[in-house]
Amino acid sequence: MALRMILTADESVLHKRCRPVTDFDERLHTLLDDMADTLYESNGVGLAAPQVGILRRVVVIDGGEELLELINPEIIATEGEQTGLEGCLSVPGKYGIVTRPMKATVRAQDRDGNWFEVDGEELMARAFCHELDHLDGHIYTEVAERMLTAEELEELANAQEDEE
Repeated sequence: MALRMILTADESVLHKRCRPVTDFDERLHTLLDDMADTLYESNGVGLAAPQVGILRRVVVIDGGEELLELINPEIIATEGEQTGLEGCLSVPGKYGIVTRPMKATVRAQDRDGNWFEVDGEELMARAFCHELDHLDGHIYTEVAERMLTAEELEELANAQEDEE
């Protein structure tokens, strides 16, 4: 397992639609393992394959309970609405206000090609939408209602320090 370099928003690969995974082989397993290591090293919630330069429909997400590996994922149902702060490993140091569903159901394949469905609420629903957008060549800044200013980011950081 190895860490992969996370590409930033100015890289053209992040703006391209990913191809479906058709081979559920050792190469895919290595990619998934590397993406998990990269996600944990960067303290992120989710990571999509194009963020590490691979144009395949592969996502890893860990909202705090367990690592989810989603291959060829699609959102099949959503419910409700939430508006909140969102950031991205490919847009370091910036955050925006984004509206996403409160609940989302994803249908995907596991590393062996078996189909399954998973439900997510709040952070997980947000992560599902955010990461699947990457697979279609979109970054959250395209749907953000507004980006936070440097002053707002500083206030947020100070408030978090006060809580600790």
